Amino acid sequence: MKTCPTCGDVIKGRRDKIYCSVKCKSAAQYESRMVHEKFFLDVDKQLKINRKILKRYNQSGFTTLRKEKLIKAGFNPKYFTHYWKNQKRQVYLFCYDFGFLEIEQQGKKKYLLVEWQDYMNQ
Repeated sequence: MKTCPTCGDVIKGRRDKIYCSVKCKSAAQYESRMVHEKFFLDVDKQLKINRKILKRYNQSGFTTLRKEKLIKAGFNPKYFTHYWKNQKRQVYLFCYDFGFLEIEQQGKKKYLLVEWQDYMNQ
């Protein structure tokens, strides 16, 4: 006997039937979509958090800050929207209009925070 993967009830009818009812089939499809939707929502949420943190700490448009301070505030450097490479071939990662570059000063890991400028479009 075959059982429904959604509710566990016995499936009656055709041999190739997967769900016991339209309700269970719909619930399974909805759940499948929500897994992908949750991933999108989680990434979008982290990008917005990153931007908010970068904006808060970069009041002047060009700031250097300890990496650990940003991480403690909830910043996650794995999430960014795009990058920009300067003439020195350094890669700045951006969360929308605020960017960061990981640097090391006096043996301490820091981030150089910048704001997107018009010349970066070229």
